[in-house]
Order: sequence, then C-alpha cells, then structure tokens
Amino acid sequence: MFEFPVLVGDIGGTNARFAIVPEAGAAPVLLSREETAGHPDPSAAIRASLARGAREQGSPAPRSAILAVAARVDGPAVQLTNAHWVIEGARIGQDFGLSRAVVVNDYVPVAAGAAAISPSELTPIGPRREEGREGDQGARLVLGPGTGFGAAALLPVDARLLIVSTESGHVDFGPATPAELALWPHLERVEGRVTVETLLSGPGLTRLHAGLHRLRTGAEGPHLDPAAVTEAGLSGSDPDAAAALNLFAKLLGRACGDLALTFLATGGVYIGGGIAPRIVDVLRQGAFRRAFEHKPPFVAQMQAIPTSVITVHDPALIGLAALASQPDRFAYHGQVWRAS
Repeated sequence: MFEFPVLVGDIGGTNARFAIVPEAGAAPVLLSREETAGHPDPSAAIRASLARGAREQGSPAPRSAILAVAARVDGPAVQLTNAHWVIEGARIGQDFGLSRAVVVNDYVPVAAGAAAISPSELTPIGPRREEGREGDQGARLVLGPGTGFGAAALLPVDARLLIVSTESGHVDFGPATPAELALWPHLERVEGRVTVETLLSGPGLTRLHAGLHRLRTGAEGPHLDPAAVTEAGLSGSDPDAAAALNLFAKLLGRACGDLALTFLATGGVYIGGGIAPRIVDVLRQGAFRRAFEHKPPFVAQMQAIPTSVITVHDPALIGLAALASQPDRFAYHGQVWRAS
C-alpha cells in the first residue's frame, strides 16, 4: 500500500515529469518537467520539482513514491538506457523520508492507464473498436517510439490485470522487402546491430533519413535531428525526410503487428510516445495498417485488432496514479524499498 500524498514520476532519457497524487483516486497534479541532462541525479531533479510545487502550488511533501523509468528494472540500481542517471529506490526513499519507493519500467503505468482509457483519448488508426465485442476484454498492448522504444502488455487474469513489461525495443530488426534490403547496408548500427529501437525512435528517424539519403545519392547529407526530419517530412520540403516518415510508419506497423501477434492482443494496440501523435496523418495513409495486418496465416485475425494513438497528455502519470490508488487491481514487477 502507498501512503498519500504519493510522488509519481515518469523518467525518460530526455525529460522527467513529476507529479503529486494527494489522495487515493485523485488525479495527479503536475509539479514540473525536468531535463535529465540538467541534473546530476534523480534526487536532485525531484528536489527541484518538489520545491517548485511547494512554492507555486503549495503542494504537500510526499510520503511514498512510484517512479517509472525508461530502463530495464532488474535490480536495486537502475541505469537509464538513454541517459546518465542511475535510479535507486532505496536512496530516493532515504533522501526524502519516504515509507515506500517503487521503481517500475516506464511502460508499466502506460499499460495501467490503458485499462480505463476512453475513446476520446484515442485517435484510431484503421478499424474502430466495436463496443461490446467479445474480444474487448482480451490482452491489450501499449508501446511507443520516443527517445527509445518501450512496450508492455496488459493481460486479464481472473479479477486482476497483469502488466508484463518488455525490452522488445532491443530485438533485432531486419529488412523484409527488396527496397529495405537495399537500404539496410546504409543504416547506422548501434553497437553493431539494427534493432527495433535503432529505427523506431527519435534517433531512428535521423538514421532513416541519413540512410535513405546515402542510398539515393551515394553521399552523406545534412544531419537532421528528429524534430527537423518530422517537420521537413510533413511539409514535403525534403524528399528523404518524407520517405523516412513513410518508412517509419510502415516499420512501426510491422513491429506493432509482431507484438500484437506475440501477445494475442485482441483487446487492441495503443501507441504512445512522443512521435506518433505528431505523425497521425502519415500513419493513416495506409502503410502502417498494411504492415500491421500482413501476418499470414493470421491476416483475418490481425484485421480485427484495433490500433490507436494515445492522445491524452502524460498517460504515464495517470497510470502511476492508478497503480498507487488501486494496488489490488494490478500485478506487475518492480523493485520495492521499504523504510525500516
């Protein structure tokens, strides 16, 4: 059980967002967004965020915490995958006098939030979910490309919901068509590999743009950051950027389909992260769903699985509040520290 007020935090490779849940069932009250590069460690960022909340909103001091981190949570000290911070639940608990501090993978709360997400918080990509369908209570999948690539499944088990976090962003990702086979040698490797996260992430957009330019011209082109690739691709001002967005949508559809098939996600696929909401029009052009559904001999089954982009702001914070308020509803893996 969590003692309220509860500090909740969504800690990614670029930014960390912190909020206070004042009491069970209450919505999280955002304190601040902190850049991970701007603080030496998570306690420094939490301290700055709590001070800002107390000063500007009169936010109370927390008595416990649950923090979602963009990393594999497999020990008491968790190294962020794409940043320098090491998150230790015990140290954070001691630093702030907390009775309990829980650390979970960042897609655990996104999965928890998907349990009660409303249609108004989703943008459908492909077929809409028909209310009352038998598959509505099936497994659900949440995933998202951002600074990295995260994914988790939400599985109904009796009266509870089991959240299974994954490291699917770090599985190998290969070409599936002659055009992709021609492109792959021109892609930048990360530690000698092309993984899902190598391509389906913010840095992945940059790699796709650079690789497509090398393939087309045989030379190095301008280095564009992910935001610039997105802007140039949407405006059509850069043909390689437009091609990168279209290929990104197709590859994302393939990866979503593979994971949906793995978990038999008849309850739907929910796409979060920072990129998908910005390229909804590209995702709707068709390549995403064609790649998602092209899983013979299960094409008909894949066609029945709805896919949607999560449009609600800060879904992880909402999910963390649900985990804190309804601890008996969810089962999940996490590192827990309790004060003596």
